Amino acid sequence: MPELESASEKAQSGYHEIKDAQVIFKRVWETFEEEIGHEYLRFPKELILLGGAPGAGKGTQTRFIMKTRGLTCKPIVVSELLTTPEAQKIKDSGQLVGDTDVIRLLYKELLKEQYRDGALLDGFPRTRVQVECLKLLVDKINSLNTEYANTKLALHFRRPIIHAVVLFTSEQTSITRQLHRGVEIAEHNREVEESGVGKALDLRATDLTPENASQRYRVFKEQTWDALQSLKEIYHYHFINAEGLIEEVEANILKELQYQSSLELDPKTFDRLSPLPLAEEITLHARQELVKRLDAYELHNNELFRKVVELISAKFMPIVTRHALSGQANTGTENPIFDDPLAIAMLIDIFSERGYHAIVDKRVQEIPESVDLNSGKIKCRKKNIYRIQVRFKGSAIRRG
Repeated sequence: MPELESASEKAQSGYHEIKDAQVIFKRVWETFEEEIGHEYLRFPKELILLGGAPGAGKGTQTRFIMKTRGLTCKPIVVSELLTTPEAQKIKDSGQLVGDTDVIRLLYKELLKEQYRDGALLDGFPRTRVQVECLKLLVDKINSLNTEYANTKLALHFRRPIIHAVVLFTSEQTSITRQLHRGVEIAEHNREVEESGVGKALDLRATDLTPENASQRYRVFKEQTWDALQSLKEIYHYHFINAEGLIEEVEANILKELQYQSSLELDPKTFDRLSPLPLAEEITLHARQELVKRLDAYELHNNELFRKVVELISAKFMPIVTRHALSGQANTGTENPIFDDPLAIAMLIDIFSERGYHAIVDKRVQEIPESVDLNSGKIKCRKKNIYRIQVRFKGSAIRRG
């Protein structure tokens, strides 16, 4: 199958943009299968769809979002993929480039090795057709996952996770931020031109006048907003109010994009791990459980409890006190009281109640006692050595 037509070729031939998602996707997919090969159509495990009003802070928040999700590859800014003069002219007028070009260029970019674990897409999808093409892509990836499930290529075709992150601002905020961005870029470019130092930045025509900025916002509300809203019913949808301070927006993003194993792991993997309790489950009532255990020691194991407390006070606390600056003390003991596992549990709980974190390591050492001269066999006795590490918040000292 021949390569899809470029935007310039379409313009010259009077081509009208196809609006049927099935037709667009089928043409692009068949081209990729022919040029790249079926088993090399390997797309990212995770896709973060970052959308929002002009001036909502997508560029500002991109790095934070990627860090939150552990992505180290560069973000894919869809508008930067569309670099033909015709596409640039459309963008400068505040309009959108055709869906066929967007799908062809974007999907080709997603096939690169660097995006295999995940990718952030800035500015996709922006139309209903693009949403439908995204759904068709996800269906294809899931189909490949099933096809290669029991083969050595299985890890290349994992089920995708899709997050739609939408940053929203009012029209007035959007216009103000667009114009402010235009002023900053114009000033930067003036300094570059005068000094010859640095690199000039692209200045959008829509960042220069209130009328153009307002037109760009209206295009967003009339076309892109509807497409983004449609993602609610399909994928993990995160609506972020971007009117506030950067720190407030980041806090909202962090809360929305926290790792959730049930959503991200393969179902078989999740079932394998699910019998293990989550840390938050065992820490939820940890304080209450600690209090109950300590009270039980006092009521039912009074003598042993008293001895452990006295040993801690006499032997361990002087050492801990001497390490108040560092916040970590290490000591050891051969006291047979700890041969009783309950005494070790008491020690850990006592330190925890007092605000310390204690770790006990038991080591068994064999001590030679005698030798059988006839057989040469050495008789040894076993000695238990308990190494105890106590951690706590060290002293804040002034240096220099």
